[in-house]
Amino acid sequence: QLQLVESGGGLVQPGGSLRLSCAASGFTLDYYTIGWFRQAPGKEREVVSCFSTSGDSIDFTDSVKGRFTISRDSAKNAVYLQMNSLNPEDTAVYYCAADARTKCCPSVQCFLSWGQGTQVTVSS
Repeated sequence: QLQLVESGGGLVQPGGSLRLSCAASGFTLDYYTIGWFRQAPGKEREVVSCFSTSGDSIDFTDSVKGRFTISRDSAKNAVYLQMNSLNPEDTAVYYCAADARTKCCPSVQCFLSWGQGTQVTVSS
């Protein structure tokens, strides 16, 4: 069973930063396209950003452009989401997921392997 585990969430003040980690077990992340998603209370899960097997990184959510950065550390078999200038609207459960496609697909339907999520709460 392919497994993904998110970590790094927590409570942060507005304007603060968090770095989320997505660690893989049983497979090599370099061979999969990895997406970061988030789901706020009462909202549908949405794709935030993606890192493809070709090395492309894409921010799909306009509100995070310039604030969130996705990256990959092959040696640690992990993908990260650096989140800066956080605001209360960023509060959500954040998930990472893996897709066998070689290019980013901006849909939850494209990703079959999911982590359990990590809570991010932005509040003073």
